[in-house]
Amino acid sequence: MSTAPEPRPREPKPAMVFDDPLDQQSSDDTDRGWGERPSGDSAADLKRFLDEKPPHHI
Repeated sequence: MSTAPEPRPREPKPAMVFDDPLDQQSSDDTDRGWGERPSGDSAADLKRFLDEKPPHHI
């Protein structure tokens, strides 16, 4: 007769969170990051402008 292998311990399942998502602050709730660009030189700005320009605007 064969014996059944011993069961391996199961990993716990992730718990469901029932918190209200509207109670948490989102990144849009802060003034940080609204239109600010990292400081750089004008050559980098021109390169970025030319790289992001659509082909029909050349």
